[in-house]
Amino acid sequence: MRPVFALLLVGLLCACQLNNANVNSESEDDIDNDFAEFDDDFVESSYDTATAENADSSKGSGGAGVSKEKLDAPKRTVNDDDDDDGLVENDDEFEHFQDEEEFEGYDAGDTMEPPIDQKTEPKLKIPNIPLHFRTHWDSYWMEMLMVAGLLAYFANFFAGKAKNARLAQLWFSTHKALLDENFALVGDDGKVENENPGLIKESESLYTLWCSGRTCCEGMLVELKMIKRQDLVSLVAGLMRPQLDQAHIKIELSRGLMDSFVFAVGSKKTITKVFKEYTDLTKFCSLVAKPEERYNVPSGFGVLSEIPEATSAILESRVITALNKYQSYIDYLHISDQFSGPVQQEEGTTLKQPETKAVLYAGFNLPKHAEMETIKPLLLLIFYLMERLKTYRMSKEAKTKADKNRLRVEEEFLKSTHAARAEAAAQRREDKRKQEKERVLAEEDPEKQRRWELKEQKRQAKKNAPKMKRLAVKSL
Repeated sequence: MRPVFALLLVGLLCACQLNNANVNSESEDDIDNDFAEFDDDFVESSYDTATAENADSSKGSGGAGVSKEKLDAPKRTVNDDDDDDGLVENDDEFEHFQDEEEFEGYDAGDTMEPPIDQKTEPKLKIPNIPLHFRTHWDSYWMEMLMVAGLLAYFANFFAGKAKNARLAQLWFSTHKALLDENFALVGDDGKVENENPGLIKESESLYTLWCSGRTCCEGMLVELKMIKRQDLVSLVAGLMRPQLDQAHIKIELSRGLMDSFVFAVGSKKTITKVFKEYTDLTKFCSLVAKPEERYNVPSGFGVLSEIPEATSAILESRVITALNKYQSYIDYLHISDQFSGPVQQEEGTTLKQPETKAVLYAGFNLPKHAEMETIKPLLLLIFYLMERLKTYRMSKEAKTKADKNRLRVEEEFLKSTHAARAEAAAQRREDKRKQEKERVLAEEDPEKQRRWELKEQKRQAKKNAPKMKRLAVKSL
């Protein structure tokens, strides 16, 4: 029985193996059959293409050698497809742009350029240029105006510059002899050796002359302020507001030469202007009402006076005669022992009174027709006033009034600067305490530091304590 069972078991195993082999073969056949459909279609299309090409070639060659190529075409096509499975296509990706059927309504023949005949001349089209692009002088009228303006400006610059220099030199040559008689040095240029004696050109319209070496004064500065003839814009502005060439004489008198008073006389327009500009005239003087009746000055002149007695002494007969005779040439005369310059805008910032000095200022208009001999006596008037100030002495009452005026001005200045001075004094005390503290800490002595701290505590306590007034009560 045992051999029989063994044989049956072996038979069953063989049957199972055969069954598995049949199943695997069937699955492989199914897979092959799945792709066989695509292979058949591809072979048929390749065969048709090859057949069409052979047909075209046979038509061109007369039909010779067709039978053998037709039989071999399908096999060769199938083999070629098998080989192409491992190759990369090298077709141009922009090939579809060359296909005429890719675009609708596209005619390839339109893009072709027509043949050019070398014998015929090309036709040139000349466009019509607008009028403003043509080279006419009318198109450059703006540029021509600018060039003409520049030429006029530079021509006026050189002409005005030369005229101002000629007028200044004419004034100096006219008064040089008189200046040499009264001064030891005329035309100092500020150097050890006076290399260029004469006028100094500060600008195209300003010339200066410094003279020294005379009694009654430290020196005399002459400023010739000409019209800005070199500036075309200033000349045009001068048509609306006429200006004149002027000579300004500034003399610094010797200390203690004159008595204490402030005085000014001149045209009303100039007197009103200098009354607002200069500190000494603003603080010490007052405008005299009806100066023609009181001091016999010409009409149109104004007088600023501090001490009437001194004003009457200065405006004596000789001076009044000169004022009447040269009224059109005299602009102003200013005499002061408290001259400190223009009015300061912020007086609270200065803690000290400005320094003062005794001066004699004068302003003269130069003649229009360059007749400098006409105004030569005005320089003599300046020298006469210097000698007059040297000899004149006020009365006791006038001196007392002048001293009160100066004391009043000083008190006003101290009141106006009281807050600033108090703040400065407090700052100085604080700086002094800081220095003392740094000195005590630098010694590294604990006992001194302790005493200094106690002293500071007492000071702070006294400062913060309420203030009390003592009242004296009389016994009954």
